[in-house]
Amino acid sequence: MSLLPIHERLAELWLLRSKRPLTDAEDADFEHCLAANAMYCRQMAHLYNCSLLASMTSDTEWQHEICSRIEKLNGLPPTSWRR
Repeated sequence: MSLLPIHERLAELWLLRSKRPLTDAEDADFEHCLAANAMYCRQMAHLYNCSLLASMTSDTEWQHEICSRIEKLNGLPPTSWRR
C-alpha cells in the first residue's frame, strides 16, 4: 500500500495540532482527511475480502479483476471522489 496525499496531509495536520491549536480551515481539512482515509480503508478492506473469497472459490478471473482494482486504488483517492 502506498502513501496517499491524504495520509501526508493528515500527518502534517496531526503534527501541527501537537504544537498549537489548528485554525478553523486546518481543522476542517483534518476532518476531511479523516473521512477520506476511512473511505479508502473501507474500500481496500472490501477488495481484500473479495480477493480472499475469489481465492477460496478458485475464481481466478474475478481475483485478477479485484487485484487490478486494488492496484488502481493504491496511490489514488477513493473512486467515489473522482466521479
